[in-house]
Amino acid sequence: MNDLSNYRKSYEKSELLENSIPEDPINLFHRWFHEVQDFGAVDEVNAMTVATMGIDGFPKARVVLLKKFDEQGFVFYTNYNSEKGKAIENNPKICLSFFWHSLERQVIIKGIAEKIPEDMSENYFASRPVGSQLGAIVSDQSEVIPNRKYLEDKLKKLENDYEGQIIPRPKHWGGFLVRPVEVEFWQGRPNRLHDRIHYKLEEDYSWNITRLAP
Repeated sequence: MNDLSNYRKSYEKSELLENSIPEDPINLFHRWFHEVQDFGAVDEVNAMTVATMGIDGFPKARVVLLKKFDEQGFVFYTNYNSEKGKAIENNPKICLSFFWHSLERQVIIKGIAEKIPEDMSENYFASRPVGSQLGAIVSDQSEVIPNRKYLEDKLKKLENDYEGQIIPRPKHWGGFLVRPVEVEFWQGRPNRLHDRIHYKLEEDYSWNITRLAP
């Protein structure tokens, strides 16, 4: 067994105090997102973990890319027929999490996922590179396939079929909007006394802000 008990780090890069936070978690997320982006040490600042409760009763987490966020919530795209898509259809209560190690920060978002309007999915699909558009058609995501060659042969055929043409968006491919109900901001601090600021959506759509023990 690999003993990792001596892996330790002192977190000392920043702080998160109540007198410096906005009333709305989206505003704080916006601030943190662009601070991490400007810091420049993260390859994909929009990489996030999406955790769902599977139809088999097991939770499952995987990394996807955030493509938009605003006051409504957080948008990502996927195959609706994938394991992830089916899990969300069965139980739209999901969790998003970001870990930005360069600034010793985490954000954990509990929310309710819903499909975005089809025209938004159409517009985003049209903006993707041709290879990514074809990939969305080629892959029956999460299904068992015989080998790698199966995918490559299917892609080659589609490249010939759609040469010089507009590639249509598959109807089973599109976006989810996650409307947040709870957002936690975690800032690493010395001696493991980390800052944890928690926002919870109230019935009047205001946010209740509390500090959690690390």
